[in-house]
Amino acid sequence: MIDAHTRLVLLFGHPVGHSQSPLMHNTAFRHQRINAVYLAADVAPADLAAAVEGLQAIGGLGANVTIPHKQAMGALMDELSPRARAVGAVNTVVCRPTERRERPRLFGDNTDVPGFLAPLTPHAGVLEGAEMLVFGAGGAARAVVYALLSTYRPARLTLAARRPEQAAALAEDFAAYDDHGALAAVALADAGPAVRSSRLLVNTTPLGMHPNRDGTPWPQAADFQAGQIVYDLVYNPRETRLLREAAAHGATPLGGLDMLIEQAAASYVQWTGRPMPTAIVRRRLQVLEGGAGRGA
Repeated sequence: MIDAHTRLVLLFGHPVGHSQSPLMHNTAFRHQRINAVYLAADVAPADLAAAVEGLQAIGGLGANVTIPHKQAMGALMDELSPRARAVGAVNTVVCRPTERRERPRLFGDNTDVPGFLAPLTPHAGVLEGAEMLVFGAGGAARAVVYALLSTYRPARLTLAARRPEQAAALAEDFAAYDDHGALAAVALADAGPAVRSSRLLVNTTPLGMHPNRDGTPWPQAADFQAGQIVYDLVYNPRETRLLREAAAHGATPLGGLDMLIEQAAASYVQWTGRPMPTAIVRRRLQVLEGGAGRGA
C-alpha cells in the first residue's frame, strides 16, 4: 500500500513508454513487502538536471537511466563507480543519505556491465582469451566492450558497424583497457572472417527487435557454427532471427531477457540492500510477454 512513508524510484528516459522496468521492480517490491514504488518519467534532455535535482530534493531511493540520458547523467553525479567512469555512461543512480541530513549524495553506476556478464558465466571457461565480435558501436556496445575486455581478455575483439568510423572511434575510446591490442574495427560488410573465427558474437544493435522481427545484423547464417555462442541483447522477441539461425547451425543462443533482469537486479540491491527475487520477476515478465523493446 502506498502511504506517507513510500519511497520513490524513477526511470529517466525519453521516451519510456516501452519500458519493462516498472513491471520488474514493482513486482519485486510487492513480493518482498518493500514500501517503494517505481515510476517511469519521460524527461526531455533539457530537463534532465532539474529532474535529478527533484529526485534528490524529495529523498528518493534512486533511479534508472535509459536512452538518451546515460552519458549525460555522469556529469550530474557526486561520485561514479569505476565501471560507470570507464564506460562513460550511468544507468543507475543511488541517493545516499548524508550524516547531517542534507540532500543525499548521488552515486552513479553502470549495471549493464554485470547484467551483460551474468548469462556468460557458465561459458567462462571457453571464453577466456577467445576471439570475439560485437555487432554495433552505439551506446549499448560501450558496456559490452568494457565488460569483455576487463573480464575475458579476448585475443581479438572485433567491432563491426555499418559506419566503420563509429567502430574505430569506439575502439579508440577503450584503448586504455586494451593492453594487448585486441580491438579491431571493421565495416559490417567486411566482418565475415571475424564472424567465422569468433567464439562469441554479440548483437548490440536493434536489428531484429519487435516489430521488425525479420532484421538481423548478420544474414549470412551459414557462417555460424557449433562451438560459437551468439548473444542478442534484443529481448523481444525472445528468439530473434539471429538466434534462431545461429542455433540451426549448431551455435549456442543467448537472448536478452537474462541481461534485462540481471541489470535490474544489480540496481535493485543497491537501492534496497536485498537481492531481487529474479525468479518471481521472470515469471511476471513471461505472463505479460509481448511488450516492445531492448534495454531498460
